[in-house]
Amino acid sequence: MAEEEHDEQLEVAMKLIINGGSAKSSAFEAIHAAKKGQFTEADQKLDESDQFLIKAHNVQTQMLTAEANGTHAEVSLMMVHAQDHIMNAITFRDLAGEIVDLYKKLDSKD
Repeated sequence: MAEEEHDEQLEVAMKLIINGGSAKSSAFEAIHAAKKGQFTEADQKLDESDQFLIKAHNVQTQMLTAEANGTHAEVSLMMVHAQDHIMNAITFRDLAGEIVDLYKKLDSKD
């Protein structure tokens, strides 16, 4: 792999890792806000998490489009790690939404 191509793949992987990590952090903040009864903030943090996931999804879509157009990317350990970050962030975001909903339901019964 040429150095320029390697650098581009590293940049893509880092975008995925950063957005995945940010999405997971925002989802965690949503849970903490809901735990304190701050449901407006919790919803805002879930929305923020979604925005980071959209950015990551857009990067993935660019990669898939390039692949479909015949530009095959070499699969590196860094890219596998980056995709793992995204999948964990998506799962955590989904779970955080359920936890926030549970806190809302518990709060409404008080």
